[in-house]
Amino acid sequence: MRLSVHKYHWLLVLALSSGLRADGPWLVDITTDSGLDFHHETGGDGHLYLPETMGAGGCVLDFDGDGAMDIYLVQSGNFPWNPEIGPGNRLFRNLGTGTFSDVTEKTGTGDRRYGQGAVCGDIDGDGDDDILVNNFGPNTYLRNRGDGTFEDVSGRSGLDDPNWSTSAALLDADSDGDLDVYVVNYLQYSLATHRECRQGQGDVVLYCHPDLYPAAPDHLFANQGDGTFRDDSLAANLVDKSGKGLGVVATDIDGDGLVDLYVANDSTPNFLYHNLGHGRFEETGLFAGVSFNEDGRTEAGMGVDAGDIDGDQRFDLFVTNLSLESNTLYLQGAPNFFTDATRPSGLQNLSLPVLGFGTDLLDIDNDGDLDIVVANGDLHSNVQLFNDGLSWKQPGQIFLNDGRGRFSELPGADVGDFATPRVGRGTLTVDLDQDGRLDLVVSYNQDRARAFHNEGPDGAWIGFRLTDRAPNHSAIGARITAVAAGRSQTASVMAGSGYASSSDPRVHFGLGPASDSVDVEVTWPDGTAQRWKSLGSRAYYILRRGEAPNRGSEPSRLDPGQCAGE
Repeated sequence: MRLSVHKYHWLLVLALSSGLRADGPWLVDITTDSGLDFHHETGGDGHLYLPETMGAGGCVLDFDGDGAMDIYLVQSGNFPWNPEIGPGNRLFRNLGTGTFSDVTEKTGTGDRRYGQGAVCGDIDGDGDDDILVNNFGPNTYLRNRGDGTFEDVSGRSGLDDPNWSTSAALLDADSDGDLDVYVVNYLQYSLATHRECRQGQGDVVLYCHPDLYPAAPDHLFANQGDGTFRDDSLAANLVDKSGKGLGVVATDIDGDGLVDLYVANDSTPNFLYHNLGHGRFEETGLFAGVSFNEDGRTEAGMGVDAGDIDGDQRFDLFVTNLSLESNTLYLQGAPNFFTDATRPSGLQNLSLPVLGFGTDLLDIDNDGDLDIVVANGDLHSNVQLFNDGLSWKQPGQIFLNDGRGRFSELPGADVGDFATPRVGRGTLTVDLDQDGRLDLVVSYNQDRARAFHNEGPDGAWIGFRLTDRAPNHSAIGARITAVAAGRSQTASVMAGSGYASSSDPRVHFGLGPASDSVDVEVTWPDGTAQRWKSLGSRAYYILRRGEAPNRGSEPSRLDPGQCAGE
């Protein structure tokens, strides 16, 4: 007898509450065997410069076009910044089996600026993935030459924003066909303005609160189509004088065919920039209900992601915040009207003792709904001295969705190695070995980055890499709907989310009960729709505008290097 989707969800929740798990821990640390050898350095010398504790993230890309997802990790290094010393950022090429080779030197990607995060995608529209690194100080734009090497074109491109940048997103803000860049900046902070902050009677030195520093404005850089970018923030009405930004996501939030922006700000109201068309935006966060929590308070927004949490085909928003604030889930009802659903969703108390940074909405158990992953870690190594209920190193968390937007936390023993307390920052969701179960790469502050292989429930799934015509080859901004066993799921192609990171550019759907046939509709960034019928599950497809889907052989656990669709 075939189970309905809702029966499947409740059986899964019942199994978890009974202490059962899927053949052991879900996330297994494979870092050493994978060859992903990266250790984040803050360069801290005891002065507690604020940028030290905020890094770092990274991005997922296919820089060589072989279909296997590569990993770029951002280094901070030495503070004050010295370009002559320090290990620099690292690019790891996926060998097709979920193992990696460090190709930093041969590709020319080892930027040594004081890094915070990165976004990857085909920024210049020439068909291969580029890298934009967000730094404390001028940003770095590494242009992919298409021959396995990159060139630093930061200065002449106009993307070398001199502020303290944290996150960025790629989007077609003005619907002209090419990709623009939205860069989130944090504080107006420098060595000259650095202050020493103390707690209580002055015995405990700690990093200063962002309230002590003015905000640094975010910027929209409009693509000129010739490899250069122009700051169009004012013309686009994206005037930011107060936001202390840390996270950003760009997608068509209200379903009107235009890409919007949502920015998570630290202790200032979050921004929802509604796209009005013709390259103009309107800030609607207060009226939409996503600037504050349900108590009317600002929160210390760190990471953010967007997706359909409750299965109503509308995109919802999830923001990670400071400890004792809880993370916040905003569910969208009518277009651009949200409700703070943190308490009824069951997420309120689960996140109070931890400080959330990186986050992703993903179907980690392939049951047909979006779960939540959060990497936690405090700002202060001595936090227990002024609050003995908090800790610097904190466990990562997985929250399982029951299909209707209610969550239960997966117990630490079932989570696996991701639950080991560390100082979490950026999270990258990526299927490392093409087996259809989404894995994680997590960057930790002053610690080794780690790769976690997903060995949880092995349900049915389907995945897509979209290919559009030039210059937006990767179809960033496209919306895709998959229908299997009478149930619809909707997602979009995004570049930039979580905290200071961007994840796997492919769109992945878990299918719940085993399904052999999936119908797919893609709405391309220009609004044109295209449909494919009866695609087989458990495979990745390349969907090209105007062509039939391209499917490779079925991925295998024994030969995970096969990338379906390539």
